[in-house]
Amino acid sequence: MYLTIKETAEYLSLPESTIRSLIQQRRIRAIHDGEQYLVYKEQFNEHLKQLEKAKKQLGEWNSEPIPEDFDVKDED
Repeated sequence: MYLTIKETAEYLSLPESTIRSLIQQRRIRAIHDGEQYLVYKEQFNEHLKQLEKAKKQLGEWNSEPIPEDFDVKDED
């Protein structure tokens, strides 16, 4: 499904000027149909899935206990 710049801005809760800027910077993929830019909506869904996966991995890493017999030599 393709969205216009206005629809993309509403979907991402960002100003239209920001969406245009991101398209010009090629940070958002879009096609130009001769009249307007169209943005493929699924590119954001994949990005959101990857963010959720990263958050889950970070949470698992943070919840690992620190080993009790951590051998640190005090050189003072």
